[in-house]
Amino acid sequence: MSNSTHPRFNLRPSNVLRKLRAGEIVNCFKLNFADARAAELAALFGFDCLWTCLEHTANDWSAVEKQILAAKTQNVDIVVRVERGSYSDLIRPLELDATGIIVPHVMSLADAKEVIWRTRFHPLGRRPIDGGNADGAYANVALADYLQQSNEQRMVILQIEDPEPLSDLDEIAALPGYDMLLFGPADFSHAIGVPGQMNHPEVAAARKAVAEACKKHGKFAATVGSPATAAELIALGYQFINIGADVLAMNQYCRKQLDDFAAVLNQ
Repeated sequence: MSNSTHPRFNLRPSNVLRKLRAGEIVNCFKLNFADARAAELAALFGFDCLWTCLEHTANDWSAVEKQILAAKTQNVDIVVRVERGSYSDLIRPLELDATGIIVPHVMSLADAKEVIWRTRFHPLGRRPIDGGNADGAYANVALADYLQQSNEQRMVILQIEDPEPLSDLDEIAALPGYDMLLFGPADFSHAIGVPGQMNHPEVAAARKAVAEACKKHGKFAATVGSPATAAELIALGYQFINIGADVLAMNQYCRKQLDDFAAVLNQ
């Protein structure tokens, strides 16, 4: 780790955090496909953030690294939903220079504390130090700057998608060391036995509770939605909204092409 204070060697700042801290609403686009060109294409359109995934996809670290690099070509933030494994699984996306991580299925106050402990540097946690990777400009960011800027410019997002953490929700929201609670309505609906019923009263109540806890404790509320539901979510207090996904776009295009072709044949 360098002790240089050369002005060019700093962590890449997060545009999403800058906007959120200014009170703005940000959008996000989810990538299920591993191709870096899909990430670059979405970034070219100017989404505030891309979301790639290791929890539900067959992506490997090489694919994720290329998607991060693709997002960076357009100065677009990218977050990685991690696997729940060792501390290395949590911090490796950050060392690849992702702008943040999403930690799925945070189940309790103790679980949330453990995530923060593993992913934040002192004084917030005990994340292991390297700095010789892309996020630290390959050992060119001074150690003190690296630790401070990592804590300030990298997002740690805790996903609330089960009923179990709701009893600890206020205490989780009050914890220092993370930025955002991400409410996952699909898994929540599944967990309470009403899969896919995104507006079931219990799902709606949990969605509202997450937003209110974030507002109370100065955290940012995130969830999935669409342009059609964005106004309602913003009114609840959500500032970070995922508004689309590559697989949905591909579905819509393929379906329309086949339907339009069938219409030609049936004339």
